[in-house]
This record gives sequence, C-alpha cells and structure tokens, in this order.
Amino acid sequence: MKQILAIIAFLAIGMSFLTGCDNSDLNSLTLKNAASNKIYINFRGSLIGVEPNETMVLKDIDRGTYAYETTFEVPAGTTTAKSEGAVSGQVTLDAGTKILIHYSSIFTDGTYTLGATISSSDDISSGNDDNPVLP
Repeated sequence: MKQILAIIAFLAIGMSFLTGCDNSDLNSLTLKNAASNKIYINFRGSLIGVEPNETMVLKDIDRGTYAYETTFEVPAGTTTAKSEGAVSGQVTLDAGTKILIHYSSIFTDGTYTLGATISSSDDISSGNDDNPVLP
C-alpha cells in the first residue's frame, strides 16, 4: 500500500512539472495583408514588410504596450492615397495575448484606401454592467 501511495505521489508531482511547461504566456501579433499592395509595419524598432495575400506572425513577444505604425505601397495610377482604421496605434500584450491586424484596400477613381482592423484574444470586459459588447 505504501508503494502505491508513493507512486501516486510521484506521478502527481511529475504531472505538475509537465503542466508547468504551458505556453499560455506567449504573446503573438499576426499581420494579415489582404490589401492589393505591400505593407510595412514599424514595430519594436523593426520595419516588417508583408506582401499582398500573405500573413506574418510575430511570436514570443514580451508583455507590455507597444506602438506600431503602418506605411504602404500604392498601385500605379494612384492620385490620392489615404488610410482608415487601425493602421497605427498601440497594442497591449498580457500573458497569452494573440492580436490580429487585418489589412485590406480599395482602389476607386484614382484613390487608394488602405484599411485595417484589429482584434485581440484578451477579455475586454471591464467588470461593470455598462459594457456594450458583452451581456
């Protein structure tokens, strides 16, 4: 009986070490370029280029708040270029945060418009009853 208890205790301790290697505190930033031209993201002191119809995943980012800025190429024949949405700003990464910035574009009558939306895996509820997103 003592041997069984010793084995159970050993397994319980061993399992706690194995589950301690959880990657839930690793953060990532995904940049998906559905725009017609190449985009460039200035993030953490690096300029990251993402070709059209490609996705770039930046992994293992430390916790913190980081600023980013997007610049972009325009197609031939563009007379006016503008951007809308989350093309620049700040991202806050806590333990296990996954952020997606999705880029798209429209080219109409010589005007090229780059748009971006951002989403995060973090819970945005504030704990009060006036949250318009969550019940």
